[in-house]
Amino acid sequence: MLMVASSEGDCNKLYCSTCPYEFPINGLQMFDKKKLPRKEVDDVLGGEGAWDNVDQTPAQCPRDVCGGDKAYFFQLQIRSADEPMTTFYKCVKCSHQWREN
Repeated sequence: MLMVASSEGDCNKLYCSTCPYEFPINGLQMFDKKKLPRKEVDDVLGGEGAWDNVDQTPAQCPRDVCGGDKAYFFQLQIRSADEPMTTFYKCVKCSHQWREN
């Protein structure tokens, strides 16, 4: 990857940080770096609607302050087929979410 360095006067250069390569830039117009907007990422777990119409199971909430003993759950195969499914939980009492592989 080439980096830009400015030196004394109007002479800038491109250089490689891993080898001695340098390319002087004389009289060429340089542009500023612009930050591009990031695209929105889809929620692969279904977003807000993922917890609609899911079953409940007896499960202890991992938060000490809650003490809930029921949770909503659903299972997804997020790894290869020879691995077990991942179970996602949401506490009925405090809405804390966690998963078990």
